[in-house]
Amino acid sequence: MTAAVLNRQDVGVTPRLAGMKVTQWRVIKSEWTKFRSLRSSVITLLVAVLLTIGLGALISGVVAAHWADAKPDERASFHALDTSLSGIGIAQLAIGVLGVLLLSGEYSTGMIRSSLTAVPRRLAVLWAKISVFAGVVGIVSIASAFGAFFLGQSLLSSKHISVSITSPDALRMVFGAGVYMVLVGIIGMALGGLLRNTAAGISSLVAMFFVIPPVLGLLPSSIADRVGPYLPSNAGQAFWTHATGTHLSALAGFAVLCAWAAAAVAAAALRMKRADA
Repeated sequence: MTAAVLNRQDVGVTPRLAGMKVTQWRVIKSEWTKFRSLRSSVITLLVAVLLTIGLGALISGVVAAHWADAKPDERASFHALDTSLSGIGIAQLAIGVLGVLLLSGEYSTGMIRSSLTAVPRRLAVLWAKISVFAGVVGIVSIASAFGAFFLGQSLLSSKHISVSITSPDALRMVFGAGVYMVLVGIIGMALGGLLRNTAAGISSLVAMFFVIPPVLGLLPSSIADRVGPYLPSNAGQAFWTHATGTHLSALAGFAVLCAWAAAAVAAAALRMKRADA
């Protein structure tokens, strides 16, 4: 009789267990729940939006207010698109830090052990995190870039120095600015997973995007001209700004930055797969 009861229980339990099979889509839904439940994620995204739109509008307004006093060389080097997107240079730090926190935070709290216990295929967790991050940050960043563009150009239009979204390079730069922030965030996430320490991840991100480029400029031009264009920050600027000189073309810059992101993710994936949490 006991065996019969167990068999009847098994019949009832088996379908439920089969329905609870771990799939990539379910892991993504789990990561989305974690992402939106973290207050730091929402706050950091809001900071990035405010920096992108607010700083771009502020600089555009200042330029418009002082346009009558601008020198000829300043007017010659002026780019309305770059001006309205000025906030991207600082907003990228907020997005990059968010990327670091989303992975390094789980290692520091020990939550990553629960995630990897529930999902034995470790890399499925990493792919889910990247998918959620890229989707959410991509929408927010691109929308913010367009908001910064239209608000900035409305301020510059008072001096008749604005451009429209149909102007040459306008759509590429605005859309590229949003994509650039997503790639910066993915690199930050990879650094968080590779180093498994929030301070180390943020420090490495800051060094990569804000410290090494200006330091490299102090080296002889024979070295700076060969290496500089291939740094992630300079490569990114090649496809979302009017960068000239030793920088790469827009397409080449995009490819180089994607290569940096792919290499960082590959290194993080290798450590997650081989090293214990």
